[in-house]
Amino acid sequence: MKRWVEVLVSMVWTLLLLIVSFYVVWWWIERVYEVPFEWGSFRFERPWAGLLLPAGLLVWVSRSWILRDALPRLRVSRGADLAKVARPTLRQWIAPFTTASRVVSVMLLALALMGPQSIHARDDSEVQGIDIVLALDVSLSMQASDILPNRFEAMKAVVDDFVQRRPNDRIGAVVFGRDAYTLLPLTTDKEALRGMIAELELDMIDGRGTAIGNALGVSLNRLRHSTAESRVIILLTDGDSNSGNVSPEQAAEFAHNMNVRVYTVLMGQDSSASVQQGTDIFGRPVMGRGDFPINPELMQHIADETGGQAFVVGDRQSLERSFHSILDSLERSVIEDQGRVYGELFPAFVWPALALLVLELVLASLWLRRFP
Repeated sequence: MKRWVEVLVSMVWTLLLLIVSFYVVWWWIERVYEVPFEWGSFRFERPWAGLLLPAGLLVWVSRSWILRDALPRLRVSRGADLAKVARPTLRQWIAPFTTASRVVSVMLLALALMGPQSIHARDDSEVQGIDIVLALDVSLSMQASDILPNRFEAMKAVVDDFVQRRPNDRIGAVVFGRDAYTLLPLTTDKEALRGMIAELELDMIDGRGTAIGNALGVSLNRLRHSTAESRVIILLTDGDSNSGNVSPEQAAEFAHNMNVRVYTVLMGQDSSASVQQGTDIFGRPVMGRGDFPINPELMQHIADETGGQAFVVGDRQSLERSFHSILDSLERSVIEDQGRVYGELFPAFVWPALALLVLELVLASLWLRRFP
């Protein structure tokens, strides 16, 4: 078979396999994944991997021209005359299939590396829930151990349980000590929020103060653009406000004007609490008494001003009960969820590519095997 005929046959095989592969991928995506095969219903997570698509052309050039001349062959006299009278066999017509198979499989794998994903948009759907911001005290006084194992660890555990019990709400988090910072904006990604709360440490920000007013201010800023009918702040602290440039009373007034309810949870019933002051020579904790001023009147004022509730807890059980009371009192309203869910589609490209590679290997090893 002449060189130009072989090249033409190889191109035809490549085109046919591309068409067949396209319909296989189309069928797989629409029938197996039930995703419309149309623009806007899927995306590529790593579009830069599309730079690998020209590798298919390189494979075709190398297999059709470069490597073909490097294959072993038997040379006989008057070979050119024999080629003129010899008719191409079925095996010669099928042989370029292996090159086309390799080209198409490489292109399919490149598409799989681009990370094809289905897009399940929920732009017009609504879920039942409210917008909640958790304002969490991470000042140094939270290491007091009157609430076991200490106030800080007890707060993290109870908040984690609370987040799990509000699957349809958007929840954000603010941490505060001497100043206040956003830990995570309002989100429906509960696993991300739980992970960030689990990684909280007391020394992550300056804990030499308790800026309750700033904490409320940052929390209100997180709720400022919320379109939910119900917006709530849950303030967890163990002390009096002694830092920040916004007074708690002023922040409570802002919350009242924004129609945001504040639920306050004061951790500690007394200004004196046990706290670890070090370890002995055997590594055991040495406990002492610490003076941590509290202001339950301020917490009650904030709750009354905003239409929320105030809780004062002295142990782990009362802390859990206070959160259960908050859960029971939070009504549900309709909010719009602008999130999207992505599903992986790469198997629809990988499996056809592997099938082509296996078919090529079988044909090249058996029927299309070259001798010598």
